[in-house]
Amino acid sequence: MANKIKCSHILVEKQSHALQILEKIKNGEKFGRLAKENSIDSGSAKRDGNLGYFSRGMMVKPFEEVAFKLEIGQVSEPVKTQFGYHIIKRFS
Repeated sequence: MANKIKCSHILVEKQSHALQILEKIKNGEKFGRLAKENSIDSGSAKRDGNLGYFSRGMMVKPFEEVAFKLEIGQVSEPVKTQFGYHIIKRFS
């Protein structure tokens, strides 16, 4: 199992908004562009949602649990944390 993975995310306040974005991703829109336009995590949004590499224990639990289960290139369903709803894409 990977010790460090690289993911991007899009963070929004409402589940309904997260589901709309997920639909756009499934229809072929670029994850990075959607992150720039929609994510309320302004730090990562500037970098197409890129969170860089992280290991277990660095992210909040619900986020981490989903992120580490994703296959490379896979996009998650919306994940609720205390920050809002995340759509996560794993890159490595």
